[in-house]
Amino acid sequence: MNIETLKIKKNGHKLNGFSAEDIGDDHLYTGLETPMKSDAFKLTDTEKKDRIAILFEEIMDVMGLDLTDDSLKGTPNRVAKMYIDEIFSGLNPKNKPKVALFDNKYKYNQMLVEKNITFYSNCEHHFVPIIGKAHVAYISSGKVIGLSKLNRIVQYFAKRPQVQERLTNQIANELKTILQTENVAVIIDAKHLCVSSRGIKDDTSATVTTYYGGAFNTPEKISELQNYLK
Repeated sequence: MNIETLKIKKNGHKLNGFSAEDIGDDHLYTGLETPMKSDAFKLTDTEKKDRIAILFEEIMDVMGLDLTDDSLKGTPNRVAKMYIDEIFSGLNPKNKPKVALFDNKYKYNQMLVEKNITFYSNCEHHFVPIIGKAHVAYISSGKVIGLSKLNRIVQYFAKRPQVQERLTNQIANELKTILQTENVAVIIDAKHLCVSSRGIKDDTSATVTTYYGGAFNTPEKISELQNYLK
């Protein structure tokens, strides 16, 4: 919980017209960009891991865990490495996948669909996993990219604290920029452990978000895309 949230809870201040009590566990989608500090990369990755390890050790100590136990004493460093090098590596622009464009020499002008891209992300409200599949489609404007790059773009934006609506739009906007076309579609179907493992504890529900741009934003193209996904 950050200082501002603590102030809201303590003083009853409102955020976007709602108090923290009003918001509760509901998702709050505040914008397209992942909220980052202006000096987010002042520390090196090594410095961040050292700092996180110290802080996580304190969290474990507060919870009463015995950090001298062989099973636990390496956990702070493991968590720090996991945060920076793995599950939140998408926060750092240096990890953004490099994408090369190629001429559409086959003159393929129908939709190309890459479906069932498995991803793991983390809910920014509780830092617990979001597990899902992304389906990505585009119609070439004269350029194409390697199929694996579609997967890498999904993974890059997933590997950060996320809100599913933002993740959907970030992937779509990146593809539009790279491919120089509005003809992009993104569908994400995911399970949120903040819903299934805590709170309401509903293990059967899933969340679906969509983006249909350009030629995809018609009933005919949406139906065609849905048929491909089946």
